[in-house]
Amino acid sequence: MAFSFNFDLQIKTDEAIHKDSIQKDQDHEPKPIVTNDTKEKINSDGVKEAKEHSPPPDCQSLLEDAVRETFTLGTLPPIHYLNESVFEQTMSELLDSEDILSKTAAQNTDLISGVYEGGLKVWECTYDLLEHLEAEGEAFSGKRVLDLGCGAGLLGILALKRGAREVHFQDYNSTVIERVTLPNVLLNCEDDDDDDDDDDGAGEGDEEGVKYGCPPPKRRAPGPPRDTKLAKCRFFSGSWTSFLTEMLSNDPLPKYDLIMTSETIYNEAYYPALHEVFRKLLDQGGLVYLATKAHYFGVGGGLYLFQNFVEQRDVFKMKCLKNVEQGLQRHVVALSFKKPDQ
Repeated sequence: MAFSFNFDLQIKTDEAIHKDSIQKDQDHEPKPIVTNDTKEKINSDGVKEAKEHSPPPDCQSLLEDAVRETFTLGTLPPIHYLNESVFEQTMSELLDSEDILSKTAAQNTDLISGVYEGGLKVWECTYDLLEHLEAEGEAFSGKRVLDLGCGAGLLGILALKRGAREVHFQDYNSTVIERVTLPNVLLNCEDDDDDDDDDDGAGEGDEEGVKYGCPPPKRRAPGPPRDTKLAKCRFFSGSWTSFLTEMLSNDPLPKYDLIMTSETIYNEAYYPALHEVFRKLLDQGGLVYLATKAHYFGVGGGLYLFQNFVEQRDVFKMKCLKNVEQGLQRHVVALSFKKPDQ
């Protein structure tokens, strides 16, 4: 899988970054993008407002002509998601309210700062975190989980399939939620429906990794198994600032036992908003799993800058869980609240 960040970003000094507030983060939000069908809502501060997305009445419409990949590893349940190669070949023909599908195809880029934040691809650190969760046997049963900056949603899907009480998926782009995350969740609900009937093994992966080119799942009428699983999910788009505001308006305030996020600290300007989401929405005894590269070349963010930011805020303690030395150095870390005497 090829990775690239093709955009220009002025890199700030550490001192300037540490003085940033959430309002400063909002300066990097996109301008309104409008189509004839839908208007993306941008508030008076230029922040992309949070929006909750519901599955359409005819869920099968999201899976028409779908070609899926399957990720399997050890004891993990199979996780299905849209074949990226097929999606890339067809996405310029699709309509979306943000116009990001045609833009990314035309510019051959994986990220347009403030417009598209990379959610159409599954990035390699996601696999690092999945491998860690498999190795450690993370128990999701009964927990409320947030897949933050979810993209394809593989982390949240794993939590859902392992018995999480509730899973929320959040991504900056509404197009990602509607065209990628929601279909992927539905593919995995289909998988549960088909387990007893699928004798030909279509879609089954092997323990070596990812299998490509599997046929689309069977078309089945909506039924209780899928409806029950979807009832545990909520889907949101918008900036982290507006997502947090949306969550804080809930009574009671949702607190997450686990927040999982991958490849989300590449832009230093977003650190204040990300940290605030962790601080306000993580349960006091909860855990944040963060998978990241040590450094994002051409962008300036990375683990060490984020660690420095976290240490200065003095709210969380950070623990290294996994190091990957192949290629660009990558890490999986955990954040938890500091105790009063720490």
